Amino acid sequence: MNRLFVDKIKEGEKNLVLNDPVQVHHLKDVLRVRVSEPVVVCDGSGSEYPGVVSEIGDKNVRLLLRGKKMRDGPEASITIACAIPKNARMDDIVDKLTQLGVECIIPLETERVIVRLDKEKKAYRLQRWEKIALSSARQSQRARLVKIEPVSSLDDVLSSSRVFDLKIIPTLEGDRKLLKDVVGGKRGRIIVLIGPEGDFTPAEVSSAKKAGFLPVSLGDNVLRVDTAAIAVASFIRLNEKN
Repeated sequence: MNRLFVDKIKEGEKNLVLNDPVQVHHLKDVLRVRVSEPVVVCDGSGSEYPGVVSEIGDKNVRLLLRGKKMRDGPEASITIACAIPKNARMDDIVDKLTQLGVECIIPLETERVIVRLDKEKKAYRLQRWEKIALSSARQSQRARLVKIEPVSSLDDVLSSSRVFDLKIIPTLEGDRKLLKDVVGGKRGRIIVLIGPEGDFTPAEVSSAKKAGFLPVSLGDNVLRVDTAAIAVASFIRLNEKN
């Protein structure tokens, strides 16, 4: 079913007029909706409003909303702080993690990250990733939008990590536990640090451990950044009810 996201819907609102050019273009020219066609409107925080297209104008689309329902969120709220990989693989990471129901994605700069973005490129990439996440949320029928944080340093992420119930850092060296032994069927807020191609430095791992992160192994094979991020999120999501 056609799905779209809006910033806010007033309580009890029945008639919703969309006049944002991007939304109107998406409905009219991409989805090619017709009058009486069903749609679902989401406010990005878990509320869904089933409705139908009641009118299509030149510059707006009018929807008739038929009630409101809340979709239960996942038992584990996952945040992935992921080192920015080379090429355009961060685009794929955002796309796949959105489909997997990740709550928040933090593009991460570490000592061994090769891609270094200036202020202008950071702003451009953030807008791009938000658009990718929105498109993926529509496709995967999410009720909540993933939060894409601005590009952050590892120190910033570590200093703000106190709110999480479980903190994990996959790494290739040192004493580590298996991911399955750490995650199990954990609930609550979980954050995972995904390092760059050359892994985190020993000093970075030490800082993460001091901040309460548990070093884990993802197996014998060395995974690329995008593979590691998707593998960890998939494992947590598939095991949260066990």
